[in-house]
Amino acid sequence: MDFSPSPTTADTRMDRLAELAVHVGLGLVPGQELVMTAPVEALPLARLITEHAYKAGATLVTTIFSDERSALLRYQHARDESFDVSAPWLFEGMAAAFRGGAARLAIVGADPALLSGQDPAKVARANRAQSIAYRPALDLIVDSHINWTLVPFAHPAWARAVFPDATPEDAVRQLWDAIYATTRVDAPDPIAAWAVHNAKLKARQDRLNEQRFHALHFRGPGTDLIVGLAEGHAWMGGASRAKNGIYGNPNIPTEEVFTTPHRAMTRGTVSATKPLSHQGTLIEGIQVRFEAGAIVEAKATRGQAVLEQMISTDSGARMLGEVALVPSSNPISRSGILFLNTLFDENAASHIALGQAYSKCFVDTFSEEELVRRGANRSLIHVDWMIGSPEVEVDGLDTAGNRTPVMRDGEWVD
Repeated sequence: MDFSPSPTTADTRMDRLAELAVHVGLGLVPGQELVMTAPVEALPLARLITEHAYKAGATLVTTIFSDERSALLRYQHARDESFDVSAPWLFEGMAAAFRGGAARLAIVGADPALLSGQDPAKVARANRAQSIAYRPALDLIVDSHINWTLVPFAHPAWARAVFPDATPEDAVRQLWDAIYATTRVDAPDPIAAWAVHNAKLKARQDRLNEQRFHALHFRGPGTDLIVGLAEGHAWMGGASRAKNGIYGNPNIPTEEVFTTPHRAMTRGTVSATKPLSHQGTLIEGIQVRFEAGAIVEAKATRGQAVLEQMISTDSGARMLGEVALVPSSNPISRSGILFLNTLFDENAASHIALGQAYSKCFVDTFSEEELVRRGANRSLIHVDWMIGSPEVEVDGLDTAGNRTPVMRDGEWVD
């Protein structure tokens, strides 16, 4: 049964979300192409985004749909060797579109436990194969060569996972209500609300950039972690300008300011404060220990095998590519909802990401070799997981080890 909102019940708010995706998320300009990916369930939102994109002057909107049932059929019936195969031709085509000036939009929302009953080794092999194939397109995204954004859709299976005690119809309605509230669609003027929000994030990133910390120190239950920062790092958050000159928000919603750690300068222990939904598997109770930048011990109360497969993807998968600070007073955190979706849960709490670093989080544009010299990590993965809460305090450290309070009780220290 399809529980997607009908045009008569959800058109206004869904249309506002589509408008935000095009104008605030992408900043789409006349003459641009748009490459969009979406689950088949998100067809109503994809059509509205397509409409707004053409109204904004898009020359062509190309949408690639995915189907979770088909994904499961692969694990149930495909030959073993097929899990080392992906579709490089698809991602090479996307990369060609991006090099030609196309924007990128992904509608996200999936069953967080889709692959929980499948062989973790096969899941890891399939993810690795896809990551390798996707690299030509992903490099253009993480390098901010293009304007891109992520926007959510209340997938019925996702809604049932988030609200398991509700009827399927009520679960979808509740998830949509949460999406509209946290993306500021429910504001009287959503585009104006985003302008105010982006200004606040810009002020915060400017302050952190002025302080020029050498490292951050996270302390709390199960956490005593020092994250060294890359040489010449720059804090970012909210809207930013891509290398094609277009200004947009890569994530809708977003509440974070983030930067690039030094891949060899993280040490100590850290405990996740929220479960991690990763490629259809829920990983809970994550506890890891870092030495010289790399994870040397990793435990999870649930999903241990998937966690181990993830950090074994390549040599960079055990190192950090991002550290982000998020206040607990933001709308996602205040909702009290565990979304089981990284786009939302990472914006409910401060977090770190294993794997690929963002080359844009530097004070200048550097070559790949120079980025590596300054500490940027390289990997096939980029996986965010949450380590912040009102019980976790954060200090900034200078090169002499002097500390400046940054966050207390889950809030910024001004």
